[in-house]
Amino acid sequence: MLRPLAGSLPLGFFAFGTGSVLLSAEQLHWVPTAQTASLMLLILVFVVPLELLAGTLAFLARDGGAACALCVLGATWAGTALVTLLGPPGLRDPTLAVFVLAVAPLMLLLFVAALPGKPLFGVLLLIGACRFALTGAYDAGAGPALQTAARWLGVLLAAFALYGGFALLLEDTAQRTILPLGRRGRARTSLQGDLAAQLAQAEREAGVRRQL
Repeated sequence: MLRPLAGSLPLGFFAFGTGSVLLSAEQLHWVPTAQTASLMLLILVFVVPLELLAGTLAFLARDGGAACALCVLGATWAGTALVTLLGPPGLRDPTLAVFVLAVAPLMLLLFVAALPGKPLFGVLLLIGACRFALTGAYDAGAGPALQTAARWLGVLLAAFALYGGFALLLEDTAQRTILPLGRRGRARTSLQGDLAAQLAQAEREAGVRRQL
């Protein structure tokens, strides 16, 4: 049985872009430091559930790579928001530094895995990894220049995520690529191929074979 599902990547992109804006708003002091808790609560109730939902739907749609990346992003947003919410606002946090510096190489691996088929998604992960690395280095004791770079990289990341989400949403609606996405290999075949191409080697997928 094939289960028809809507594409969840646009949701993941839009949630990621919104989270990046909220985090940059806190880091760039677009809102008073006293309002940091409110920003982190917005990340917890808006960004985290949408990222995890997008990841769950991606698993059901048989896209393990995108699903893994989206769920990791959702959990990362949750951890960052909770630690920031419970800690003193505006101060460096060594615990958060360890966390984001551990997530950064993981996102680099996800970038390498996504690049051959979905380079747009891969670039999003790459920019996110760079931002986490800069933020972690600052929280670990590096100079303020790294924090400034991380803040503005977050703004760039938000703009890129909004473009990617919009391009994917248009593609899903029209069933054809309208704005450049750079699909290659199996990612392109999944949109342009016939039903036989979609089912090729389905018997070897994790949900079909006996063991993972």
